[in-house]
Formats: sequence, C-alpha cells, structure tokens
Amino acid sequence: MNPVYLDHNATTPMRASAIDALAAASRQTGNASSVHAWGRRARATVEDARESVAALVGAKPDWVVFTAGGTEANNLAMRGIVGRVAASAVEHPSVLKARDDIRPIPVDADGVIQLEAVESADLVSVMLANNETGVIQPVARVAEIAKIGGALVHCDAVQAAGRRAIDMNALGVDMVSLSAHKIGGPQGVGALVARPNIRLEAVLRGGGQERGVRAGTENVAAIAGFGAAAREARDGLTAMGAFSASRDKLETEIHTVAPDAVVFGAGAERLSNTSCIAMPGVSAESQLMAFDLAGIMVSSGSACSSGKVAKSHVLAAMGVADDLAETAIRVSLGWTSTEADVERFIAAWSDLYARTRSVVRKVA
Repeated sequence: MNPVYLDHNATTPMRASAIDALAAASRQTGNASSVHAWGRRARATVEDARESVAALVGAKPDWVVFTAGGTEANNLAMRGIVGRVAASAVEHPSVLKARDDIRPIPVDADGVIQLEAVESADLVSVMLANNETGVIQPVARVAEIAKIGGALVHCDAVQAAGRRAIDMNALGVDMVSLSAHKIGGPQGVGALVARPNIRLEAVLRGGGQERGVRAGTENVAAIAGFGAAAREARDGLTAMGAFSASRDKLETEIHTVAPDAVVFGAGAERLSNTSCIAMPGVSAESQLMAFDLAGIMVSSGSACSSGKVAKSHVLAAMGVADDLAETAIRVSLGWTSTEADVERFIAAWSDLYARTRSVVRKVA
C-alpha cells in the first residue's frame, strides 16, 4: 500500500520545476559576486529568483534578502532591530528564542492574539498562520495598532506562503519571513523581505552580500529552486484554498466517530490545509507510531529537533491542559495530497480510536 504523506507543514515535496531549476543552476559555475561572464550568469539567476519571491508577497525585488531558511530570516528580523520587542505567545521558537528580552503578547483560547494586549514597542512580531494549528492572525489590525506607537512590524509568513495570498502593503507590515521548503522548494534557503528603509544590523558579518545584512556567498542553486517554487506556489493558491473542504470532511467524520475529539483553533479562521486534533487518552507519540505503522505520516505540532514529542508552547498559550495537549497531532495537506489520502487517515484514526476505547472498556 502506498504511503500517505500528511506532514506538509513540516516540509512539502519539491516541485518538479524547483528540482529542474536547482539542477540547472548546479551544473553551472560562478560566484554571483564575480564580475566575469559566469559570475554575471549566476547573478542573473539570483535576481530572477528574487523577483519571483518578491511577487509571492507583493513586494519589490530589492526588498528580498536571501537567507539559509525561515529560522535565519526570523533571527535577522528579531536581532537586527535595536530596542524593545514584543511577539505573540504562539510564535515559532525561532522568533521567541531569537533574543532574551521579547515580551510575549497573550492569545485567546483559539490561539488568536489579544489585540488589546498589543503594547508599545520598537518591534512587534506576529505570524500570519500558526504552524501547529493553522490559525490565522489579524496581522493587518495588529500592524495598525502597533504603528500608532511607532513600532516596526515583522510577520513570520513561513506557513502561510503558498497557502493564501499575501500582500505586504495590504498587511501593513515592514518585514516578512519565508522558507522555500514549505512551498515546494529546496531545504536550506529562505528570505527576509524587508522594506529598504529598515536599518537591520547584520547577524552574519564578513561580506557585503544581500544589501550588506547577510554575509556569505549566495547559494545560487537553492535560490533558483526557491524562485521556481515561488512562481508555482503563487499560481496554485486557488487549488490550495480548495483543501478546506477536505480538512472539514476529515474533522467532521472524526467527530462523528469520536465526539470527545478536540480540534484546536476550530473557532478561528485557519489555513485550509491544517488540522490539529486531540485523541483524548492516547498520547501523541503513541498515535504517531500507530499511524507510521499504517503507512501514514503526520506529526505532533510540537515535535522538536530531536524527533521527540515536546510540550507545545502554542497549546499552553491557548490555555489547553497538559494532559489534553499531549494527545494532539497535526495533519497538514499539501500540493500532492489526494482525497484518498484523507480517507486513509480517517480510517486509520477511527480504527486506532476504536482499539484504544476497547482496551479501556476491558480494563474497566
């Protein structure tokens, strides 16, 4: 039986166009900073990708600073600004742990930022969509409030890019973080899209690349793949939006089988592809192993770099009790997902739920 991959929020398969672009650039030699013919060719590849990445978020090409991924982009945004910093309590760890003086902004039970708690700061960071729950934040409203106090606004759009339309001007933000492997590009490349009036302190120093704020020879091949993925992701926004029907079907059928199942963030607007579901009484780790044995790949939204299931700071910020949070898994659809994949997951989830309830009844 073919495996079912439903962990697209962790990474999504590379698109054929991105593989082709990466391979073509890999066959060429040239440092994008060199002035000779091969260097100019490498520079042209980088600048072509820069245009495509900028278009994905309604920005201008010269706003794009290429990085080694979303984590570095977030660190550059957080550490590149001097002054007081506030961020929502459900941000990715690469935002919350980028510096020690970040003031957390609380969220409600659905994981939506409490607008009345947005205080004055030099920089406010709020993600567009949460990586664990898919909950969409009211970024434009946050930006309006923050700018009254003169704050700059950063938005981690790593999970939202390619899944919903993004326009930096409409959002009113100053900086946006992106990651290629979330939209079908290669791993190890991302971007911080920052307005040119933003004075960023370089985190990596020693060269004048990327507007002088990100030293190091550009990864031309990966950047080429990023550009190709950005173009295709932008064209596929309508198809991604259609996944909401599959997600709703998944949640409805699970609730039919298990009325005690909990979908986190269900009362808020969410990404069309994401569902964070608790199976009360069954640990996330046990679920992940059971699904893996069934050929289905999902994740705990709180999976850490060691591959272990860690406590979710997102669910904790939402006020979810530890014993319930420990039973949550994340299902995330992507551009390769099919209705058959969803059906396989529903069947496997329902089977596991029935088996665990049978054990409970026998013990009782």
